[in-house]
Amino acid sequence: MTDRLRHIDHDGLRFDVRDEGPVDGDPVVLLHGFPQRASSWDRVTPRLHAEGLRTLAPDQRGYSPGARPPRRRDYTLDRLVADVEALVTAVGRPVHLVGHDWGAAVAWLLAARRPDLVRSLVAVSVPHPGAMVAAGRRQWRLSWYMGLFLLPGVAERQLPSPRGLGALRAGGMTDEMLRTFRTEVVADGALPGALAWYRAIPLTPRGLRHERVSVPTTMVWSDGDVAIARATAELAARWVDARYDLVVLPGVSHWIPDQAPAAVADAVLTHAHREAP
Repeated sequence: MTDRLRHIDHDGLRFDVRDEGPVDGDPVVLLHGFPQRASSWDRVTPRLHAEGLRTLAPDQRGYSPGARPPRRRDYTLDRLVADVEALVTAVGRPVHLVGHDWGAAVAWLLAARRPDLVRSLVAVSVPHPGAMVAAGRRQWRLSWYMGLFLLPGVAERQLPSPRGLGALRAGGMTDEMLRTFRTEVVADGALPGALAWYRAIPLTPRGLRHERVSVPTTMVWSDGDVAIARATAELAARWVDARYDLVVLPGVSHWIPDQAPAAVADAVLTHAHREAP
């Protein structure tokens, strides 16, 4: 496909897409996490473009202004995966798939379900959903904040407050990242939809956690991550039936695309060179 994709219409919703780089380059789809949007990849994409790759970064369900349904059942993981499947189908050829945080969870499951659409997978920070479950109590202690996010109205008030912003800063967000969060997520009205990803977890089909990945995969994790334990990241290998690499970044927080963009670009380019026709 040689036309730019600025929007994708799917499931009665319209998703904004940042389509950049050489239009005829091998496509790379970049999936943001919580609480960020497509701009979270801005430090990663220049290197990919310089190497001849085309990048497509959507604002996902709940974040795009035209894709904010009100019901939590509209945010189950199978629906989130179907949104990205529609994007890759519109691209018209298999892609290198990259996801951070919640975007990584979506990427894992799309790669498992549709290996015909995915040439390689780079999962940043968050391992396969099966690994999150298998990790047990140690991981769930780190995921305590999810309980807060499940309470309607509470997280919407707390996260933009000085206390909430302080917690995000303690987790590694910089002042610049916090300003972007306030502008792109809070002020733009995306926070309720972003939180709906968490609130839909109890409604997501449990069978998704067992789906296995058969495409070349890299897991990138950082030892400064306060939300994901190293043992959880290491479990991801159990769900991959293909070439697999674990990259551990010392001294980096959870926000790897912002703070270690070269490492993400290196992982993508390694796959792009290995899987080149």
